[in-house]
Amino acid sequence: MEAARVPGPGPAGAAREADVAPAPDPTGGRAYLAGWTPADPGPLGLAGFAGTTFVLSMMNANLVSAKGIGVVLGLAIAYGGLAQLLAGMWEFRTGNTFGAVAFTSYGAFWISFFFILKVVPAALVTPHALSLYLWMWGGFTAYMFIGSLRTTAAIALVFALLAATFIILAIGDMGSGHTTITHIGGYVGIATAVAAWYASFAAVVNSTFGRIMLPVGPLRAV
Repeated sequence: MEAARVPGPGPAGAAREADVAPAPDPTGGRAYLAGWTPADPGPLGLAGFAGTTFVLSMMNANLVSAKGIGVVLGLAIAYGGLAQLLAGMWEFRTGNTFGAVAFTSYGAFWISFFFILKVVPAALVTPHALSLYLWMWGGFTAYMFIGSLRTTAAIALVFALLAATFIILAIGDMGSGHTTITHIGGYVGIATAVAAWYASFAAVVNSTFGRIMLPVGPLRAV
């Protein structure tokens, strides 16, 4: 019904002011948002991390030629980077501090990885500097592993394997480089990706079916 045709208390046929121009929401829409519950962004973040980690680790393990690094760069900027970064932002909305810090950080890691390989001049990226970069991420992952001990066993396993991956790869880049150690890091990275995929798969299936289909092993405080 058109507002101009709604009878009002004034002259016949006159429209009420509220019908023509409803009063603005004093909360700016926050009243509606307060009742909105977002979907769990965790499975997306885990999937983005797992997919990108898996492809890179296949190359680190020398199972696939490193000449295809362009595929990793595409995943790093889009799936491992942007999608995971968005998952981290949504975790802030859900109030999950651990998830917000983890996904935002690793999303930024993949974006920085893209810039290091594609944007920064190769002469400015020395093996020692790259090793330091990996050691830094290994340290960050180690303390996030401590935090993961109050989440689920599936998530804790991901962080334990990831910390090992970073540390092994960092050692592989030290000195004049250690190819064998880098290959080992690649295999551990593949295991990390599989563990992350399982955690993501379990979250999707359990949520979709509305019951526990795949166990993740919730960890409880002592």
